[in-house]
Amino acid sequence: MINGTVLIVDDNRSITESLELMLQGEVEKVISLNDPNRLYEILRKTEIDIVLLDMNFRAGISSGNEGLFWMKEILKHDRDISIIMITAYGDVELAVKAIREGAFDFVLKPWDNAKLQATINAAWKLRSSRMMAATLEHDNRHLKHEINSGRDKLISGISPTMVSVMNIVRRVADTEANILICGENGTGKELLAREIHNLSNRRNELMLIVDLSTIPETLFESEMFGHVKGAFTDAREDRAGKIEMANKGTLFLDEIGNISPASQSKLLSVIQNRCITRVGSNKNIPVNIRLICATNCNLTAMTDKGLFREDLLYRINTITIEVPPLRERKDDIPSLANHFLKYFSDKYRKDIIKISPDAMEKIRGYHWPGNIRELQHTIEKAVILSDSEAINSRDFELNRITGSDEYDGTGSLADMEKKMIADTLRKNNNNLSMVATKLGITRQTLYNKIKKYDL
Repeated sequence: MINGTVLIVDDNRSITESLELMLQGEVEKVISLNDPNRLYEILRKTEIDIVLLDMNFRAGISSGNEGLFWMKEILKHDRDISIIMITAYGDVELAVKAIREGAFDFVLKPWDNAKLQATINAAWKLRSSRMMAATLEHDNRHLKHEINSGRDKLISGISPTMVSVMNIVRRVADTEANILICGENGTGKELLAREIHNLSNRRNELMLIVDLSTIPETLFESEMFGHVKGAFTDAREDRAGKIEMANKGTLFLDEIGNISPASQSKLLSVIQNRCITRVGSNKNIPVNIRLICATNCNLTAMTDKGLFREDLLYRINTITIEVPPLRERKDDIPSLANHFLKYFSDKYRKDIIKISPDAMEKIRGYHWPGNIRELQHTIEKAVILSDSEAINSRDFELNRITGSDEYDGTGSLADMEKKMIADTLRKNNNNLSMVATKLGITRQTLYNKIKKYDL
């Protein structure tokens, strides 16, 4: 079943009726026109996916010029529409010319129904892939614009640890090396991956982001490698997977430490061979990707415990970049805080021009277990609730673990994180959405940590 619209344009009513009958039950919507002059009206009102277009519209005329003219008009409206030319046997050269100028394919009168249906299905696959690529490109441009406006402030800084990180980024960005970015939640691993992509020779291609922690194991192969129609109950059409969609660009796999050993094995094969096989198919599809992975887990420790494949770790960490937590780059807090202040003041139309010295000292002294993400949420909340031109220390409600805003250095980081999550769960009556928001993490990450700490 084609979930789109097919437009038939032919002056012979018997042909349009015959095609309508053939496509009944095979296509979601079919529209027929006997007068091509109505094309402009139809294209304005309806999103068309495939056009079956006659080459000639007047008796005795076989130049094909009318068909070529209307084909060009359709492509002016939407260059991604798949056009199939309908032509008589003697007009094959004209049909070939139409393909050179933008048509998808041509069929000869009288046509074979099975062959025509196969041609229409192929045209739909092309149309679908073009629409998917256009959507991804639009989303990527939108995200790139949003992130680029403040990216420099978020990932750069004057602290020695961040200066060192950015030096590594600039050295490795224009290579094809697989990169593993490690760091706590909220440190800006995705932003760093985007910077690597934007500095690479793939900067004009897509960067596809996949949060592996949100993909159930049962759907891993279908989501990552794609599937063909009929591969399983709900596979109603062929579908490209995430890896195939990232072809020629950058694939960013976030939370790679959260996938199962079985999924690790399947992913390893793809990384080694740079080739995927859709579920339900035996056809190998080569993929050309730049791979960047990220995790907040200690993959070496997981390898020692048999929880993460050692050979996969070697494949993904040609270069490892450790992103420092915010407590280790406190010299960068003022610039980060001022960046978020300006952003949220503009967003909420507030005339807040500064953070007072006592407020700045307070946030510099805090240990920031949620890192940059927690700082962002803290500034946003202060901007929303403030009625003055400056943010004061009382406008900041900081989570306290040790009884003071300054971390006292006792206990491991895992102990502190476990206590913070437990305290926040208790204070918010186990409302997971509220707890995730307060901690500045996703619900899925919260689920994972609750399971990890057995809370």
